[in-house]
Amino acid sequence: MTEKQLINACKRKDRKAQKKLYDRYSPIMMGVCKRYVFSREDAEDIVVEAFFKILTNIHQFKGTGSFEGWMRRIVVNEALMFLRKRHNFSMNVEIEHTNIKAPMTIEAELAAEDIIGLLAKLPTGYRTVFNLYVIEGYKHREIAENLGISINTSKSQLILAKKRLRALLEEIRYPGVG
Repeated sequence: MTEKQLINACKRKDRKAQKKLYDRYSPIMMGVCKRYVFSREDAEDIVVEAFFKILTNIHQFKGTGSFEGWMRRIVVNEALMFLRKRHNFSMNVEIEHTNIKAPMTIEAELAAEDIIGLLAKLPTGYRTVFNLYVIEGYKHREIAENLGISINTSKSQLILAKKRLRALLEEIRYPGVG
């Protein structure tokens, strides 16, 4: 039976054709699900739900494009709905509150601590612009919009922050400065 014949039989609600469709495509769709959920049982549940929707809505497939691609979209949407029900994707965790540490040399760790300590000594405006520009990679236009300041103010705050950091580094006789 060709794919087109199988689809037409499923549109007529032929139970044998529906089983054949499931048998033919469920292993492929199971592979799709396993990329989203790790539990085999959860993946099986998603595939069953997805095939229920596929068979219920098969009349919406117009025969243009890939039938497998059409089914895949339904399976992926089912997997995402499953994940949204089980996980809070809107949860924000500040990076400093995680226990994940990048491997660092002692020198690099000390340098990072020094920099953080020096940044803490900068006035709020300097520190904010410096962080946004140097660390986060924002452009001066974006910083200006986010902080409600002019682009020139953003640029001058960055220049002054760099000057102040250099002065602080010279003050503590940091190696390589001065």
